[in-house]
Amino acid sequence: MTAETTMTAPFPNQKKTPLIYKVLVVLGMMTLMGGTLTGVMTYMNVGYTETFFAAWFSSFLKTVLVMMPFGLVMMTLVTKLIGKMMPNSSEKRRNLVVGLNMAVVMESMMAFTTTANNIGFDDMALFANSWLQGFIAALPVGLALITIISMTIKPKVERFLKS
Repeated sequence: MTAETTMTAPFPNQKKTPLIYKVLVVLGMMTLMGGTLTGVMTYMNVGYTETFFAAWFSSFLKTVLVMMPFGLVMMTLVTKLIGKMMPNSSEKRRNLVVGLNMAVVMESMMAFTTTANNIGFDDMALFANSWLQGFIAALPVGLALITIISMTIKPKVERFLKS
């Protein structure tokens, strides 16, 4: 047993989980959430047309590049803030509050990037209406996904990422 193993692993003989596995888990979760929600939002913006998949993929890529890094930072900050605001609450209750807050914040921003990609800013009234329609349509889906993830998967993923 080396000094490095003792200091970096939670248990003396346990090796650290390779970084690539951690990255793949986070990418999988981001793809599930971002892909589903931008799909719903794109459908609300342009409908199911010949260009739907191209519009969705373009919106999804922009979400991955812009929103996902922001989402990871926001999740960490919101989790810490809720932990400080609700120190005596159970972990499940704190995770639920974090999940609900993240759903609203991230979906509103995802709706913005998706609508900007699909509609543009030429007609601000159309943009605002399309943003609102996309946000409202995706909100129940996002709330369901984030509740399930916050209550079941998030604690396990956090432990995995710390390993």
